[in-house]
Amino acid sequence: MITWREEFSLGIDKIDEQHKKLFAIANEAYNLLKDEFYFDKYDQIIKIIKDLRNYTIYHFGFEEAYMRSIEYKRYFSHKVVHDDFKEKINNIDLDKIDENQDEYIMELLNFIVDWIENHILKADKLIVSK
Repeated sequence: MITWREEFSLGIDKIDEQHKKLFAIANEAYNLLKDEFYFDKYDQIIKIIKDLRNYTIYHFGFEEAYMRSIEYKRYFSHKVVHDDFKEKINNIDLDKIDENQDEYIMELLNFIVDWIENHILKADKLIVSK
């Protein structure tokens, strides 16, 4: 389970709330992994991937607009990181998911958690320290 900690806060309310939503999506993946009552988790995994894909498009768009509005000097390099994340999510091999669902959920969860934590604590924190 991934828990929001105050160190993740940027002090920009809308972006902090959006980051919390990303944490909630990660926790959906965690809860699915731990749920022993589902034999076939494929549909739930696909839902989580779609939620993540759709929400990151929304969130990245908002964050990028904010960076442009403050004339953030590292905007383009930050956008490249966002684009790389979207590309990774869009290129998920759906056939691989069905082979070992729990293993795939764990891979997805590790990717999301590592990316969220590293991105917020490193790249996003630079926005507010400009």
